[in-house]
Amino acid sequence: MKKFTEKELAQYIDHTILKPYVSSEEIKAICDECREYDFKMIAINSAPVAFCKEQLKDTNVHVGAAISFPLGQTTIETKVAEVRNAIKDGCDEIDYVINITELKNKNYAYIKKEMEEIVHVCREHEILSKVIFENCYLTKEEIEIMSKIALEVGPDFIKTSTGFGTGGATIEDVKLMKSIVIDKVKVKAAGGIRDLQTCLAMIDAGAERIGTSNGVKIIKELRELN
Repeated sequence: MKKFTEKELAQYIDHTILKPYVSSEEIKAICDECREYDFKMIAINSAPVAFCKEQLKDTNVHVGAAISFPLGQTTIETKVAEVRNAIKDGCDEIDYVINITELKNKNYAYIKKEMEEIVHVCREHEILSKVIFENCYLTKEEIEIMSKIALEVGPDFIKTSTGFGTGGATIEDVKLMKSIVIDKVKVKAAGGIRDLQTCLAMIDAGAERIGTSNGVKIIKELRELN
């Protein structure tokens, strides 16, 4: 397993605050942690993007907006509009949830169109795009199908989970996703990553970004080891 400095590991972490009941003071505190630890990104719902962008304006920390979160059950047009609005407000990255119903319906053309439209807008504005599968609701075959569609469309990342489903990231799923997209698309592991050991195991399995609300705890664990 690869060894990391604090700075190196922090650049894997999307420090997350996505619960619906947080105050502006709590969001500001997470922004402060992102600044202090130099995390790669703050992961937030799309409404506070402008607020976080202002808080982090003199840093290298990206602001990431979660789109159609956490269910993904909005139309393509609605998702694209939310993406455009988040970009207008200053976001640097987009994490959107697929329409799982359409995947279950085997409506793969819809899933591909949704991905193409969102990825196109992100590319147009030089914004990173991440596609959230929510693997806890998918079969292995569906994870493979989603990964193959992503391989065709070319988002920047495919992502295991929202953290709001019945399960989060697993080593098995990260390895499966990575085995299909290889180095053409990156993999983000999120959901249930609460300690250093789990974080490092996900990276070892092929994840190149980690979504967690325990970023500070993970870095402090690494500090104790070093």
